[in-house]
Amino acid sequence: MAVETLTGSRIRERRVMAGLKQADLARDIGISASYLNLIEHNRRRIGGKLLLSIAQRLGTEAQALTEGAEAALIATLREAAVEAGLTGPEAAQVEEFAGRFPGWADVLVGTCRRVATLEETIEALSDRLAHDPHLAASMHELLTTAASIRSTAAILAETKTLQPEWRSRFHANINEDSRRLSQSAEALLAHLNVEADADDAAGSPQEEVEAFLARHDFRFEATEHAAPSREALEQMVDAAVELRSQAARFIAVRVLEQITKDAQALPTAHLHEEIAAHGTDPMTLARQTGQPVGRVLRRMAALPELGAGLVVCDRAGTVIFRKSVEGFTVPRHGACCPLWPLFGALSQPGTVVARKVRQVSRSEAGFYSFATAELPAPADYNAAPLVQGVMLLLPSAPDGAAAEMVGSTCRVCAQEACAARREPSILSAGI
Repeated sequence: MAVETLTGSRIRERRVMAGLKQADLARDIGISASYLNLIEHNRRRIGGKLLLSIAQRLGTEAQALTEGAEAALIATLREAAVEAGLTGPEAAQVEEFAGRFPGWADVLVGTCRRVATLEETIEALSDRLAHDPHLAASMHELLTTAASIRSTAAILAETKTLQPEWRSRFHANINEDSRRLSQSAEALLAHLNVEADADDAAGSPQEEVEAFLARHDFRFEATEHAAPSREALEQMVDAAVELRSQAARFIAVRVLEQITKDAQALPTAHLHEEIAAHGTDPMTLARQTGQPVGRVLRRMAALPELGAGLVVCDRAGTVIFRKSVEGFTVPRHGACCPLWPLFGALSQPGTVVARKVRQVSRSEAGFYSFATAELPAPADYNAAPLVQGVMLLLPSAPDGAAAEMVGSTCRVCAQEACAARREPSILSAGI
């Protein structure tokens, strides 16, 4: 039996060692005991978020479940060698190195993981510093107020014959500007010190919407049976604590309307039946259900057992919706990598682009990407069609197939020779 097909057996072994019942583990990770039983008997493939949840509950790493501890160590060492440009006989001896010096191999792997974590932190902070509108406005306010205080103080210091009345006015101005500077600095500090796991962590309307949908597992039972009215959807949005901004509430209503249309046309139960009969190939499912590929991609992303990610963009290439998946970063602000299959599909509406992709300088996780572009509304005379792109990301098991390397955004992509580069990377040598 192939190594990757033993994932279920390893999950069962770890569960038994941990003294967990099958029903308890299934309840903790949010799936049925019958589905977990199929996984543990290697009758269902597993990956993505579900695999990560099981690994976290069992106190181990996901790769240790899919490939075994030694295979995970060797795979990470090989990736480190590739990123360091190490080739030839030394790179071929990675298995011997891991076998003869397991302690040093663990140290090297741990260091590589810390470097990857730091790169992710740099990526997030750089993206925020470069594009966060609140930060830009706060910095402008700080610099403007400081310049005003400096100018007023210079007048007081350099003008010896200033009348008492004017001197009092300038002192009042300095007092007012100082108070404003203090308030601006406190607001900026509060904005920068938001904890990653706090409710205020969302830094954009899209992140607020994603947090709201994630709390509901991107599924709403009410939309499966009947179509809620717009008023009902607006009430649901108004009651959501995650949706603090008006922009987020506006986006959320439109997303819920789309979810409702998709659920009415392709209910979850029907989709489960088709997947059980025909597998997870989106094109096959679209033919079997008679639904557009874009709708099938959106519905598949809402199935937690697939652990899939989803990115939706408009005709301008601006991301208007996302469902994050571990191992594939969608920038919070600014432009995404133009090499994504999503943007290639925009130029050919109706075409389905299928590729295996992996992000540069990320984990070894690969994804099967399926992208298409569709018209969300009927076209009109002499009017530009409002094309919308949809891309589904399904976690892929290591199968030896070459993956197309893509980035997240040019600013944090280390692939210097890329012909699509728009700006230099902060990860370049010497920075």
